[in-house]
Amino acid sequence: MAHLSPIAAMFQPALLFPAFLARLLLSALLLWLPNAHAQFQLKLGNPAAAGSSAAVETPRVHAELVALAPNGIAPGQPLTLGLRIRHQPGWHTYWKNAGDSGLPTQLDWELPPGMVAGDIQWPVPQQIRVGSMLNYGYEGQVLLPVPITVTPDFSPDAKGMAQIQLQASWLVCRVECIPEDGRFTLELPVQGSMAMAAADFAQAAHRAPQVLNGEARFTVLPGGERVRLQVDGLPAAALGKQLAFYPESAETFVHAAELGKDWTQAWRGGSWTAELPLSEMRGDTPTSLPIVLGLPAAGSDVAHAPPAQAWRVVAPVEGQWQAADVATVSPALAAALEANRVAATAAQPADSPSTDPGASSSLWLAVLGGLLGGLILNLMPCVFPVLAIKLLAFTQPGTTAAARRTGGLAYGAGVIVSFLALGGLLLGLRAAGEQLGWGFQLQSPGVVAALAALFTLIGLNLAGLFELRMLLPSRWASAQARHPVADAFLSGVLAVAIASPCTAPFMGASLGFAVGMPAAQALTVFAALGVGMALPYVLACLIPAVLRWLPRPGAWMDIFRRAMAFPMFATVVWLVWVLGQQSGIDGAAALLGLLLLLAALSWALTLSGRSRWLLAGLVLALSVWLLPSAARLVLQPVEPQAAATAADNTPLWQPWSAEQVTTLQTAGQPAFVDFTAAWCVTCQFNKKTTLSDPTVLADFAQRNVALLRADWTRRDPAITAELTRLGRSGVPVYVLYAPGQPPRILSELLSPSEVRAALATL
Repeated sequence: MAHLSPIAAMFQPALLFPAFLARLLLSALLLWLPNAHAQFQLKLGNPAAAGSSAAVETPRVHAELVALAPNGIAPGQPLTLGLRIRHQPGWHTYWKNAGDSGLPTQLDWELPPGMVAGDIQWPVPQQIRVGSMLNYGYEGQVLLPVPITVTPDFSPDAKGMAQIQLQASWLVCRVECIPEDGRFTLELPVQGSMAMAAADFAQAAHRAPQVLNGEARFTVLPGGERVRLQVDGLPAAALGKQLAFYPESAETFVHAAELGKDWTQAWRGGSWTAELPLSEMRGDTPTSLPIVLGLPAAGSDVAHAPPAQAWRVVAPVEGQWQAADVATVSPALAAALEANRVAATAAQPADSPSTDPGASSSLWLAVLGGLLGGLILNLMPCVFPVLAIKLLAFTQPGTTAAARRTGGLAYGAGVIVSFLALGGLLLGLRAAGEQLGWGFQLQSPGVVAALAALFTLIGLNLAGLFELRMLLPSRWASAQARHPVADAFLSGVLAVAIASPCTAPFMGASLGFAVGMPAAQALTVFAALGVGMALPYVLACLIPAVLRWLPRPGAWMDIFRRAMAFPMFATVVWLVWVLGQQSGIDGAAALLGLLLLLAALSWALTLSGRSRWLLAGLVLALSVWLLPSAARLVLQPVEPQAAATAADNTPLWQPWSAEQVTTLQTAGQPAFVDFTAAWCVTCQFNKKTTLSDPTVLADFAQRNVALLRADWTRRDPAITAELTRLGRSGVPVYVLYAPGQPPRILSELLSPSEVRAALATL
């Protein structure tokens, strides 16, 4: 090993340690990737790719093909197939008439010769309000039964089995809607009884509407905008009760009409009558309309709960209404169509040339933003100590210009390659259907805890508690010293790993634009981000004049190195606070305990003789004993704390939801949305300054602006989807919604004057 000067010997461990930790991180990443890939496959849950089976599992539903054949499969014997769907809490699928939005579940059968499928025997749905819209659908569990007729032409296969295949598609919604599909295969023995799902089929039959033996008729009222419905012959259980109305025909009635305000119902003796508004999208007058009337269960809500009993009737229509003029498109619809066109253009395949004349200029603006954002990243407290110490190392006597140039280019290559790899990972997940935003690393308590441990070790090393040569055999340390190019490259990788969560405040628009770009253009923006971050270091290595600006080596360098430990410890404090937002005070305390044990273990390994192994063994044993319970506290999420309240004890900030924004817009009330996260430093700065400014809060109150907070501290698909729709991929994002106006996005670094100027436009 070549002789090193005292200054070089002093800095050698500090220079090698980041590279060593980067190698550890990369090794862990390689071990984690296969398992992570499997987890992503389960989360994405592409049913069509899951192969043929009787069940399909997605993150939102569990769908299964079931059968009821109590007497086996033979001509004249009853046979019913069905798709049973179990929804995750908050999710729903749709009835035959989905209402104002949505799509009904579709079943396409592939049956053996001699089997004929009938229509779905739809159970009566519940009414689901979403903002100003009303939909008809199912929550919880629903079974969609289909009667099968077995003709004399049917014959089983050589195994005495009947193979049933089904291609099903459904739209599952919460606030966001996700189309899903699955292919199901079920082999049924011809002999024997199949009744495992008999209870579910019985419940579905009970929920199906009964055919009403009475009479019903629609009468078009003068003006042609409303109709009167009269139904006679309803059972005694329904007399005098308020009934729910379910039209089977879409775009005929105003689904979201409010009872008592937009439509009325009454009993006249044994006749139930209602006056109903017609939809603006109605077509020509039909000769008859099928409807379902539901009787709510005792004590349940007419507007939401599925009815306890229901009756179906086909009512003739007397009179004519004027069909809606659908040739003229309203301005709102035209704007929506234009937005869809723009979205479709943005989503064109990567190999499709862009026809937008402004696409080239937008790309260069995004590249410029990436370059500037990368330059700013060098000022981050996590990055600057590593960068500064690496630059100071080049002031060592005997360092050649060639070594500086090689090290600088290797560091720059590590930075750029890391950003390209990270961009490729995000684009790969995007192509697979995964919705991620920038900064997602800190949405996982496990990642936050690992980063806190990493920065604790770096801080202890910089503070002088231990040196790398104390932990590794001298042969390993000397092997690293013989490969300065690899060390410089891995230092660039480490710098990106610790800086990437900080990019969102400066790069929200550019990165959001890049994630929605074709792959080649998006990677160009990521490369520009890497070039910007690597540029100062590379220039200092290539231009000797930059190095002359640095002070001469001396004892101050050891002081500087130890002082650089405090930004690392400050980062640990911030990470513990972030984890506290995700896992609560117990999780933060557990992490602090683990970090204490990590520091104790690092100290024990600096001892010599038997004390080193005795104390290190005791600390390690204690760590292993406490790790399971501590890890559970660290990784277990908790509900966020209650929001701040105003003077009258009403919540100042309400939780965000797309439904809430739609409701406020419909009511004509403006809304201000704060897309934030606990791990976002800029978010917290804006929250403590601008968003707490008394003049800003007074302006919000004066203009009756609803304050909504979208907390992205833990991963939330609905918030991720909304950020993507707004053209952003990270937080902070601040949006002012004014009725009749497009959303107005404010800058990431808020000022009271900017917010008040935006409010002045209301």
